[in-house]
Amino acid sequence: MTTDLPEYYFRVRDNGAMVFRINTENRNRRIEMDQIAVVNTNRGDYKPHGDRTLSEADVAVIESWMKDRIALLAQRDVDDIHRAIDHLNLTTQWAQSKAAGDQLEEVTDKLLLAMHDLRTVLVRKKADRLAKK
Repeated sequence: MTTDLPEYYFRVRDNGAMVFRINTENRNRRIEMDQIAVVNTNRGDYKPHGDRTLSEADVAVIESWMKDRIALLAQRDVDDIHRAIDHLNLTTQWAQSKAAGDQLEEVTDKLLLAMHDLRTVLVRKKADRLAKK
């Protein structure tokens, strides 16, 4: 572990993070983590923890982290979709070349409904985009 610790630590949660200020300037040189705020990336906001008042430095670090985190999550969403496209292609190859009749029977209706639902949404969204142009 390095001796240069960051001043802040963000414990990621499903919808954001808990923000801690790191302190090693104590008698025993132990790492103390003092929670100072809670971040909600879904709403794009944060709140001080308890009765704390956040400094300008705290606010700047939190807002910078939120901006970076929201961008990272958006990038991951698109990457997941690209993986889903690859998986659909692999599924097509499996269905054509490897799948047994009973395996196809097990998954065909679920796949067809999911693909129909996806196609319906994609066509509607594309039409909306074209109508706006």
